[in-house]
Amino acid sequence: MSSKREIADKIVSCLMPLGPVRARGMFGGFGLFHEDLMFGLIAYDRPYFKVDDETKARFEAAGGKPFVYDGKTKPIEMSYWNLPDEISDDPEALLPWAELGLEAARRARAKKPAKKRRKARA
Repeated sequence: MSSKREIADKIVSCLMPLGPVRARGMFGGFGLFHEDLMFGLIAYDRPYFKVDDETKARFEAAGGKPFVYDGKTKPIEMSYWNLPDEISDDPEALLPWAELGLEAARRARAKKPAKKRRKARA
């Protein structure tokens, strides 16, 4: 049986054609980052990729499901979706979906207003 880190390393190696991808431990799973942009996560040993209005229907049509966690009062659905095992287990099939996740993450970042820099105190 593979460790969580081994599974994360295997997924990251599949995504290397995207460029510098790394998995950073977060909340019992891993965040998937391209440079400093989170575009996916690994939870329950499965990859989930960022979706938005442009890509969510494609993930749904492929049989994907959203990442959901238990909030304080109700389940919380995040904007990260997985894919059926036959796609997730095939590195060549996984890559185009990861690209969609990266594109969705870039669009989400572009929509955010720039952060204001705080002035240093004298």
